[in-house]
Amino acid sequence: MKTFTRPALAFFVSLAAFGALAQSSNVLRVSAIPDEAPTELQRKFTPLGDYLKKETGMEVVFTPVTDYAAVVEGLATNKIDMAWLGGFTYVQARIRTNGGVVPIVQRAEDEVFTSKFIVPLDSTARTLVDLKGKTFAFGAPSSTSGSLMPRYFLLQAGIDPEKDFKTVAFSGAHDATVAFVAASRAEAGVLNASVWDKLVESKNPNAAKVRVLATTPTFYDYNWTVRAGMDPALQKKLTDAFLKLDPANPAQKEIMGLQRASKFIATKSSNYDSIETAGKSAGLIK
Repeated sequence: MKTFTRPALAFFVSLAAFGALAQSSNVLRVSAIPDEAPTELQRKFTPLGDYLKKETGMEVVFTPVTDYAAVVEGLATNKIDMAWLGGFTYVQARIRTNGGVVPIVQRAEDEVFTSKFIVPLDSTARTLVDLKGKTFAFGAPSSTSGSLMPRYFLLQAGIDPEKDFKTVAFSGAHDATVAFVAASRAEAGVLNASVWDKLVESKNPNAAKVRVLATTPTFYDYNWTVRAGMDPALQKKLTDAFLKLDPANPAQKEIMGLQRASKFIATKSSNYDSIETAGKSAGLIK
């Protein structure tokens, strides 16, 4: 089986340095799974970070990491206070911390999240079954919407990626998957619906070279999670800050637009039990 990974970016700050950077009790250390390019993650977070600084009275430090596992370890070792996680990464963090981490909010959209299977415009494929024997690109191995849930739904449809695809590649991120398929590095791929919609709306040239073949059933996905042992008063302050964000408020419209959220709602750990079940079914959780 041939596997490809996205190269690590040299300017990433290590979690060790991140932890050393912000030991002050007045610093909120924030990170996110690297499901998009680091420059895009930073662009999306900057106004949110400014807002959280105003709401909490704390300095807010955001540092991208090189892979999904680093976010889990950062939360588990208290080097990160809060992180933007996919559903599967949350489950991994929940397992790693024996249920210590706490998901506080999710976007309303994350209750009914989907993934999009894509193929080149000129592909003859009309159904998922038509992808058998073709090269295929997932996102990152630990991505909920770029790997786990699409894999789970493929298995439900009688398609075993390891047996039925010619090769399986891992692009590393949703936007990279579109680039893979657009450049014929893979004959099909899958990414989350939110990133797909954003690429189409921005007239991304790679998105213009591919089309959606199929959409998955809905599942829970992203959330903001805080580390175990966070001061309950700070946890409540962060939760309340997200819940009162309103796109009708001109000062908050940019934040919500960049987060692709109509509103934030409270969430709970049990929302992600089905993700753990899918992970075990796909052999990704032992």
